[in-house]
Amino acid sequence: MRIAIVTDTWPPEINGVALTVHGLAHGLADLGHAIQVVRPQPADTHLDSHELRLEQHFVPGLPLPRYRGLRFGLPVPRRLHRLWRSQRPDAVYLATEGPLGHSALNAAMALDIPTCSGLHTRFDHYACHYGLPQLQHWVLAGMRRFHNRAGATLVATRALEKELRGQGFACVQQLARAVDTTRFHPRHRDPALRQAWGVEETQPVLLHVGRLAAEKNLSLLLRVHQQLGESGCPARTVIVGDGPLRAAMQAAHPEIIFTGMLQGQALASAYASADLFAFPSLSETFGNVLLEAMASGLPVVAYNHAAAGEHLLGELGSTRIDCGDEMAFIQQCLRLARCADSRRQLGRLAQQQMQALSPQRVTAEFARLLTSLDRLEAA
Repeated sequence: MRIAIVTDTWPPEINGVALTVHGLAHGLADLGHAIQVVRPQPADTHLDSHELRLEQHFVPGLPLPRYRGLRFGLPVPRRLHRLWRSQRPDAVYLATEGPLGHSALNAAMALDIPTCSGLHTRFDHYACHYGLPQLQHWVLAGMRRFHNRAGATLVATRALEKELRGQGFACVQQLARAVDTTRFHPRHRDPALRQAWGVEETQPVLLHVGRLAAEKNLSLLLRVHQQLGESGCPARTVIVGDGPLRAAMQAAHPEIIFTGMLQGQALASAYASADLFAFPSLSETFGNVLLEAMASGLPVVAYNHAAAGEHLLGELGSTRIDCGDEMAFIQQCLRLARCADSRRQLGRLAQQQMQALSPQRVTAEFARLLTSLDRLEAA
């Protein structure tokens, strides 16, 4: 197949959407499909040899407010119409819903090319987190109009599929997220890194990885950190990531280790060198970092939502917390920080569970969904 992928975000940008779409694109190329990527022009247009196997089309873009380093593509319907008329794809995957995505959807529909969208970000939830709850229904209606024009909408969890169907989204399909269990693995534990963090081998490290922004419920993470200290637990808190709240958090808590953004081996080592992963967000459509933590052998404490609701072992009850129950979240972090045996048991189970989410298996399912778009649209 010849597949066009339209996205506002792409590595080296660091976020779940960029990494997911990048992985799917290269996975499809590995299967022999011809991949065309349409995205905003990056600051550095040099492509390494790995990227050169993808046909890349850059469009004008603008900086995304409040998200340093990210850009969104401007609408280019005529350019895309000309491109796809001369190089017609068999299917178009719309990874993001911005102006570029809307213009791509219009161009594909005008040319009668099958389309599929991905719902990666709950912009309707973000309206509340940024003090604009009155806009939530308006934002949701806009998302619904966009996705219902596509032949199918892919989401990462069964719970989100059910929720969106109940909200009037027409053709929603689940596509599981993959995790690289070679890159994220307990063998990357690094005693030298733990020493640099100032922790002893038996001292537990509580880790958080993610964007440091208002929608991530980081006040609860800081309460966990405070309770660990007040309880006398010797745990050390390490936060990986960047964002608008980092400066204030770092100034208020100089005892916390803030690493900034990490990638590649540095990120894999940070996961494997920790002992417990805390993820308090309720705004995610998924949360790739949970899978990365689990593949690295970490027990995870998170709300029964998104990736946690799909993958955490609730029957062991010890990690999946009812949404909004902050006291239970804090108490579970404290319990695991104090009990090395429980951490090891849950970490082993988490790592074993992630073996089924290979990138190859997920990409093959994505390819199957794309080939079935004609049938889905006819239905």
